[in-house]
Amino acid sequence: MRSQIMVLLDKGLEFHFHVEEGPPMAHDVARAWLDAQFTALECEPLRASGKVLTADKVLRVSEAAGAAWFENPKWSSEYVKAVHGALRKPMIRVDVPAMAITY
Repeated sequence: MRSQIMVLLDKGLEFHFHVEEGPPMAHDVARAWLDAQFTALECEPLRASGKVLTADKVLRVSEAAGAAWFENPKWSSEYVKAVHGALRKPMIRVDVPAMAITY
């Protein structure tokens, strides 16, 4: 079964990505990539406590990246590898307007 990641952005923009066959990105490498993007894109934590869960990072990075970054093949390829490596689910739906991730 092929793994997929779907990203829904504002105004009905939707991106569908297939995860490349082969071993997934290592969990620690995936988290490090998300951490770096969270910082580079100047994302803010979702929770008042400041605690940032992996799913929160995926949501905030997706939100901050917007369509421009998802249309960049190099960045979106790394995003797909990192999200798949961090969450390890065959089907991932990142719904930015709802601030929700479903599997």
